[in-house]
Amino acid sequence: MLPMFQTQSINPDASQPSSTADQNIFEHYDLGGFFDETVAEDRSPRPASERLCRRVAELAPGDLARRQAAAETAMRRLGITFSVYGDARGKERIIPFDILPRVITAEEWRTVERGLKQRIEALDRFIGDVYGDQRILNDGVVPRSAVESGEGLKKPCIGLKPPRDVWCHITGTDLVRDGDGTLYVLEDNLRVPSGVSYVLQNRQLLKQTFPGLFSGNDIRPVDDYPWKLLDCLQWLCGGRVENPVAAVLTPGIYNSAYFEHSFLAQQMGIPLVEGRDLMVRDGFVQMRTTRGPQRVDVLYRRVDDEFLDPAAFRKDSMLGVPGLMDAYRAGRVALANAPGTGVADDKVIYTYVPDMIRYYLNEDPILPNVPTHRCGDADGLKHVLANLERMVVKPANESGGAGMLIGPASTAAEREEFAAKIKDDPRDYIAQPTLALSRVPVLCEPTADGELNLAGRHVDLRPFIIRGPETYVLPGGLTRVALTPGSLIVNSSKGGGSKDTWVLS
Repeated sequence: MLPMFQTQSINPDASQPSSTADQNIFEHYDLGGFFDETVAEDRSPRPASERLCRRVAELAPGDLARRQAAAETAMRRLGITFSVYGDARGKERIIPFDILPRVITAEEWRTVERGLKQRIEALDRFIGDVYGDQRILNDGVVPRSAVESGEGLKKPCIGLKPPRDVWCHITGTDLVRDGDGTLYVLEDNLRVPSGVSYVLQNRQLLKQTFPGLFSGNDIRPVDDYPWKLLDCLQWLCGGRVENPVAAVLTPGIYNSAYFEHSFLAQQMGIPLVEGRDLMVRDGFVQMRTTRGPQRVDVLYRRVDDEFLDPAAFRKDSMLGVPGLMDAYRAGRVALANAPGTGVADDKVIYTYVPDMIRYYLNEDPILPNVPTHRCGDADGLKHVLANLERMVVKPANESGGAGMLIGPASTAAEREEFAAKIKDDPRDYIAQPTLALSRVPVLCEPTADGELNLAGRHVDLRPFIIRGPETYVLPGGLTRVALTPGSLIVNSSKGGGSKDTWVLS
């Protein structure tokens, strides 16, 4: 159950209605030439956001800012933080939260949900195929060289048979909307995707600091996610134990997503453990407790493959559990996600997902990929090098916005340096056109005369999918916001913020 917490007491019914309640709060809003998900071209609220905008317009001057401050105070009290590696300003900070929610219609969400379920089905089959019969490679649908040259392929996982034949149990798939309103899949995160704790906390923060917003809006809940996740973990044990013991395996307090690890463990009511808390004895994984060793049947692991087991992967790992992979192969412990899922987390492999959907499911993709050029292909390399100033170039195995080149925002010297990197290792880079990412309003500092100040900022969306007894897509997901004016980078590690995401029923 989500924890209750104290915030600055703001009674939505105590505020005096604004004298401008009947005025358009977007009268001076700058659309900036981008598709805005909340504001139509004539600066009126789009139908899905009409009730929300009407409620905001009714507020007394300064009321929205006070509620925003209350939410930020609550985040600090709760320790809702994100660590930023290598940041001289401090190791931890709160993720900026914008109090205005993003609204998605029920009709559009039905399409998104179908598209995500289709995509994860194909990706799961692909992973099992790569580590099994390799039909898709033998048939040339996905080039063998693309898979075998990637960092995500883990040879110790070849021949593995995961419980229930499921590899990717928890996935975070990033979606973006282009200037014409079309939703695209930007990338898939199938190793240890993070961010779902902020989805749950954002909803709770908004309910606490602005309960009046929810009246009159039929919004799909998100707070059942921990139960869905726990159900998936226990399902993986396949009835081989009567009351399976689950735990969350974390790298420790210095990991950037440690808050999430501890939060989810608390929500599911299961232990949070580090590698040093576990051992393999008599072929089973045991947890050290004050009452002696206790068997663990399933681990929700938030440790990357390379560090899971020093006997199977990196020998210098201090984060994993020696012998864990032997216990896994023997079917004596389940792991979510299964080791080896990173083979489909590679941005080069991402470009083949539409082909996987056609190959395994005999269906056309419901959600399209962003048009992408593979620098490992001769024609792709030539095109990218000739158009660097218009492209977003990404390394195949980085995350969090690391190692990217955003062509329109780069200098000639930066492009020249990046071109040399691409030529040195073309397989490791893909490039995409610079999309005119959709925007939504965020609350900025009031104007000089104290008026409400809303400005458009670019966003993406990370829905979370649990593949358990049934495939469950969390309604909405994590809306990440590029808070810097004009920026396209929404990652928390690069200064991005987040919003509550409403899916209307």
